[in-house]
Amino acid sequence: MRRLAVRRGWSRSSPRPSTTLKNPSFRRSLALFRAFLHEQDEPESCYSLLARDAADQVEAYGGPVAGATVLDVGGGSGYFTAEFRRRGAHAFLFEPDMAELGEKPPDGTVVADGYLLPLRDGIADVTFSSNVLEHVADPETFLSELVRVTRPGGLIYVSFTNWLSPWGGHEWAPWHYFGAERARARYARRTGRPAKHTLGENLFAVHIGSTLRQVRARGDVTVVSARSRYWPFLAEAVVKAPGIREFATWNLLLILRRCPS
Repeated sequence: MRRLAVRRGWSRSSPRPSTTLKNPSFRRSLALFRAFLHEQDEPESCYSLLARDAADQVEAYGGPVAGATVLDVGGGSGYFTAEFRRRGAHAFLFEPDMAELGEKPPDGTVVADGYLLPLRDGIADVTFSSNVLEHVADPETFLSELVRVTRPGGLIYVSFTNWLSPWGGHEWAPWHYFGAERARARYARRTGRPAKHTLGENLFAVHIGSTLRQVRARGDVTVVSARSRYWPFLAEAVVKAPGIREFATWNLLLILRRCPS
């Protein structure tokens, strides 16, 4: 593993989110949705687009990542890590599942659990986690670890698909509304193969309301933004509507800033 160190030269300012990210276009949302529909048969195209979009979001809130130390926690085969490196960041992938890494994971990849990262406190300028929270049994502990390894003033990017979202059941959505086991059985009948995800094993019912309460109760982070990751309009407004947000948000994006020590 490469030696990780907080790099000098990365901006520690807090730029205002860009207009593009504040009011994302229908074209962007449509492109991401189309890519998502082909996740299984065109993963390279899907995840490369998602990685570029996510890196744009990070830079909209924290400035260019060139020179920054970025931790990609649970980043699978490394698309996000590769994109951050392409932009000049010192990015490192931490992934617990060997099967998710693929044949050629990025250099410096560490097989590690997000609950207990083998890193000292405050080492990262940006700690990044895309669509991982719904796959951990204890989201609060996972979030605490992301905060721990982020330096004071650094950013934490967390997105997840909440359970009551139309895509909450992942490959067996939207039939999860009628029960997880029934949805998984339907998927197996339709495709002829078992579903990848099992509720309570590698997929968990994470909700927006409870997650927001946990984050806002913390004294070590401030919430910079809580928004729908993909919606082209009312992205922050929908998250403020209890009940409705659990269905309408689709995927929650949290941008957090680590408080000064």
